[in-house]
Amino acid sequence: ATPGEYELRESEGVVVEQIIRPTGLLDPEIDVRPSGNQIDDLLEEIDERVKKDERVLVTTLTKRMAEELTKFMERANIKCRYIHSEVDTLDRVEILRELRLGIFDVLVGVNLLREGLDLPEVSLVAILDADKEGFLRNQRSLVQTIGRAARNENGQVIMYADKITDSMRESIDETNRRRGIQEAYNQKHGITPRSVRKSKEAILGQTKAADSKKGAKNYYVEPEELSVAADPVVKYMGKDELEKMIKKTQKAMEKAAKDLDFIEAARLRDELEELKKLKG
Repeated sequence: ATPGEYELRESEGVVVEQIIRPTGLLDPEIDVRPSGNQIDDLLEEIDERVKKDERVLVTTLTKRMAEELTKFMERANIKCRYIHSEVDTLDRVEILRELRLGIFDVLVGVNLLREGLDLPEVSLVAILDADKEGFLRNQRSLVQTIGRAARNENGQVIMYADKITDSMRESIDETNRRRGIQEAYNQKHGITPRSVRKSKEAILGQTKAADSKKGAKNYYVEPEELSVAADPVVKYMGKDELEKMIKKTQKAMEKAAKDLDFIEAARLRDELEELKKLKG
């Protein structure tokens, strides 16, 4: 992880680096291209990745641009989605999961830094307007964004910009430094970088290890009829009692999502929707 100002201040600048990856995967190559023709160029790059069954992340500066770009890509028959701060936790997880499964190929967003997930299927990260200095285009943010392409053996980052800012130069230099260290390690130990790809079942099967040992299903299947709707006690509850149960279920769902137990969170989400229907 890239340390923030607080971590650097508290550690008085003493940082222990953990750069070497056992998989041998390198930090991505970075290409800086003019922004004048960035959309047409990006579409060509996306087409190449789609043919290889790889995914693409595109980061924009504004929500409006992300929305318009998504609409434009959809009109160009590109399977894409748009993720933003207003998307709740469960929907966010579902979107990222669908990206990995190949249900769509391109994810567009303003701030993709906080997703913090391994996305080995992503081979290209495109940074639009990379030369517009600010929070999302400072050195630390750029390094983190670049890192999204470091889980794929074909990882590449394209920065679209008309000039190379100090933040761009620093992030490029830092990425190349890390890449050089990993390359030297790979050569010394005879390691060939390989992406860690997971099967569809492995992606879907996010659950607790204890549950899998007990033989529990490691995936969630939406039932044809939710048990809560068939429960006669719930069915005849008053509105006040239903409201209490809705709040309780909502809280349990949010806790499950926070604990990364997305199977349970999905079950509670469906139960919550059914309770709201009963309340009317």
